[in-house]
This record gives sequence, C-alpha cells and structure tokens, in this order.
Amino acid sequence: MIRHAVFCLFVTTALGYVDKQSPPQWNPVYTVKGLLIIPYAELHEPFYAWFDSKHGKSRIDYYGAMVKTYQMSSTVYPKFGTSIKIAPVTTESVLNKETCLQVNGSSDQAIQIQTVLPDMTDFKFVGQETMQDSDVSKWRMVTTIGDKVNKYTMWVKYKKTLKGDSIPIPVRYEMKGYNSLLGSHYDHYYLMYEDYDIDDIDPNVFEVDTSLQCTSFPGPGARHYATFNPMKEFVHPGHEEHLHDEFDRFKNKHNKQYATEIEHAKRLNIFRQNLRFIHSNNRARRGFTLAVNHLADRTDDELAALRGRRYSGPNMGLPFPYTDSLLEEESDKLPSEFDWRLFGAVTPVKDQSVCGSCWSFGTVGAVEGALFLHNGGHLIRLSQQALIDCSWGYGNNGCDGGEDFRSYQWIMKHGLPTEEDYGGYLGQDGYCHIDNVTLVTTVKNWVNVTSNNENALRLAIFKHGPISVAIDASQKTFSFYSNGVYYEPKCKNKIDELDHAVLAVGYGILKGQKYWLIKNSWSNLWGNDGYVLMSSRNNNCGVETAPTYVLI
Repeated sequence: MIRHAVFCLFVTTALGYVDKQSPPQWNPVYTVKGLLIIPYAELHEPFYAWFDSKHGKSRIDYYGAMVKTYQMSSTVYPKFGTSIKIAPVTTESVLNKETCLQVNGSSDQAIQIQTVLPDMTDFKFVGQETMQDSDVSKWRMVTTIGDKVNKYTMWVKYKKTLKGDSIPIPVRYEMKGYNSLLGSHYDHYYLMYEDYDIDDIDPNVFEVDTSLQCTSFPGPGARHYATFNPMKEFVHPGHEEHLHDEFDRFKNKHNKQYATEIEHAKRLNIFRQNLRFIHSNNRARRGFTLAVNHLADRTDDELAALRGRRYSGPNMGLPFPYTDSLLEEESDKLPSEFDWRLFGAVTPVKDQSVCGSCWSFGTVGAVEGALFLHNGGHLIRLSQQALIDCSWGYGNNGCDGGEDFRSYQWIMKHGLPTEEDYGGYLGQDGYCHIDNVTLVTTVKNWVNVTSNNENALRLAIFKHGPISVAIDASQKTFSFYSNGVYYEPKCKNKIDELDHAVLAVGYGILKGQKYWLIKNSWSNLWGNDGYVLMSSRNNNCGVETAPTYVLI
C-alpha cells in the first residue's frame, strides 16, 4: 500500500516521471528564445533571453537584438543594481544611432536580474496535454485581488538526463485575467518558448560594447523602469506600478474623469493594452515613434469613429491638367521641400472630437488654401460646421462620414461662410442656418490629382495650395504616432479602402526619406503638434490615391 501511494504522486511521460506535488524548478542558468503574444494589443514580439543567477546577470533582446536590455543585481553592481538598454536613438543630427542608456537602482527600487520564466512555487499540477507533438504537464496558479481573478498556466515538458533526472523545459506560459466588476476578461497574454538550454553562458554575452558610453536616460529615471525591463510585467504577477503611474499621469494631463468605478476599470485596461502596443512598437525601430496621447484610453471602435471618410463611388471632378511630358518638365523645377504653413496659408490644428467629420476638415483646408492664393495671401478661417450641418443633400452624413467632392458640390451651389459668422465647431450634428449668414466664397470646380505619380501631388501642392487627401488611418500605429517618417506596410492604398480625410500642406525629405506633410484633425495633442510626416514610398497609406484641390 505504501509503495502504491508513493507511486501515485508521479505521472508517467514519454521522457520520464513528473512529481505532481513538486512544481518544476528552473535551472539557475539558462538561455531561451521565445515569442510574447498579446492578443488584445495585436502584438507578436520575439525575444532572446540569457539568465545567470549564479553571477547576478541577465540579458533580454527584443526584435532580433534591435533593443538589448541588461539587468545586473547588487551582487554585481554596487549599491542597488543597474539596468542598461542599448537602443537606436534618432535626434536632429543622427539617425538610429546605437546608444547605451542606463538607469541605476535605488533604496526604493533595487534592480533585480530578470527571468522570462515564472516562479513556479505556488503552481499546482492540473493535468497533461499534447502540445507541439510532445507530452506536456500543465501547472496553474490562481490569484484573486479584489475583483480580479488571474489564472497563470505553465506547460512543461521533461527531458531525461544521463543521470536519470528529468529536466523541466518550458513550452508555453499563459495569463488570463478576469474582472468580475466588468464581467469580462481584462487581460490575456502568453509566451511561447523554444531552444531552451541550461549550459553555462559565455560571460561576453553580458558585456556591453566598450565603444558605447552609457548615459542616464533623458527625463525622470523612475518612469523608465518599464521600458528598460518590459518583460517584468509579464513574468511577475501583480507588477503594475508602472501602469498605474502612467495612467495617473495620463488622466491628469488630459483631465480624464470617469463617472463610475466600472468605467474607470474599463479605461485602465484599454490603456494597459495601448501602452504595451506603444512600447513594443517603439522597440521595433520602425523609423517613427509612438507615444501615449489623449486617445490612449479608447477602444478600437471608438478610434474608428474618428475616421469619417465613407467612399461611395468615383467623383466627377476635372482631370489633372498636366500631360506626362509637362509634368516631368514642371517637376524638375520644384523645390525639394515645401511647406504652406511658412506662408501663412494654413489655419491652426483643430480637434474633430467624437464626430466623424474628418472629411469637412480636409475640404475646408483645401478651400482655405485656394482662397488664400486667390486673395493674394490673406487667410480666412472657413466653417467646417456649415458643411456638417448643411451638405446632407449631396450625400454627406454629418458626424457619420462624408467625402470632399460632395462638399465641393454643395459649396459650388451655396458657397461657404466664415467660422466666425456661422459659429464655432460643435463636434456634433447641428441645425443648418446658412440663410442667416454671409457666404464669403464659392468654388468653380475641383480637380482630381490622379496620375499615379508622386510628382503630380508635389506639383499640385506647390502650385495650387494645400490639398485634400484620403488615407488609410485604420492601423493602430497611426492613432499613436508621435514623430518620424510614418511608413506602415500594413496600410492599404486602394480608393475604397481609405477611411480618413486629411490635408497635405507640404512635402520634404528627412534623413533621406521623402514624406508628405499632413495636417490631421485630432488636436495638437496628437502626432507632432497635430501633424504627421507620411512616407511617400510606395504610395504608403494611399496619400496619392485621391487628392483634390479646388478652383476659385
């Protein structure tokens, strides 16, 4: 009976025995490759980790060594340990220069070496499965904190050594967080592991290139612990200090107030995923950077509401009046950079708010620019609200979307009032009252700049003022764009796939990359003071697909 009782504590696998009462203990030294997957944030981030607890050192590389992070404990580094990050840094004078940044620990927050494997002490055996064509054991830990129930699951296979021991090998680690207050899952991520090895690590792996002079991070050091060690959040349960710090900063900066505890919890969890998305994309060295902005607590559906272009068929505008030979001749005379803001032809950036009225901002910007040229350099602010309220008869739908050419048709018949005379922008549908105001301008027609040649758009901008353009703004990278030349290979550029209307006010070259200078309507809290530099490579995001300008 005693032998039988002891035997029941073990589970037989293809490679040996698993003690159900003893969670796996990882080797103190290991290397492993893996993939961090966060479904809610649409992230798949590769990593490579080296962990040496014997010598108090760890290193984790992200995106194929694009960003390298090092952690050294106080047993190695004096006082409270240190974190080092080697990452590409772009300034006004250098492009993607490999730079060493360092944050030292303190008495309040000592630096610990970073594992990519969870502490299994409190995990319980819950069964066996077949995964990746192997028999694996399944271990789980459940924690409850207030309204949150977090389930952490680890799948492990075992390799039998020559001594007869069984070495645990990580296969998959998953976290699912359920919030009973929200009645939904608030978090979900998992790590997939491969090439796990427990051989001693070459000490050179932890050596930082001596040619790099490590400097302190620009700005307050405390808030950068999360970017210096992004893996900590996913491996150590309950590590959310950085999240709450960032969320508090976000709420204070943008004066965010939520009516209920449920709404606050909902927005915090949306913010969590968007923050992860921002940090991960910045690690990917994409040539542009993302940042937390006033949209960081909004869902994908709420962000989609800001993209109000609704394509409904081709328009009947005039063709671009340049033959190929004339276009080539004129293009040779163009300056390499041009910006209508410098001439006073562009009004300040506005915020369309929760109204899907982007089409009205692109339209009005183009008309304002044409009127500026017509008036000899006198800028008049025209009314977006008039278009939102009054142009339904031409197929526009107010805050539910529209197109620039439909607006031009309305203006050709009715004209367009000033913002001052008609009244300020409301951010919602309103009563049309053009009969009570003076309509200061009309347009004779509009022109479609459709020649499948980026020089055509450059020429149109240079000769005819700011141009209304349609783009694909559906990629989340666009929602959190901060600076740099925006190139998003996932962007679409077919005319019926463009969902946002903006204003092209210039063009230029930044560190060898050609761009369109685009004015958005999501306030100057978005992007680079309300603007984005959109790459002109491969008609990225469709800037060149449907540009229009008006004739006055």
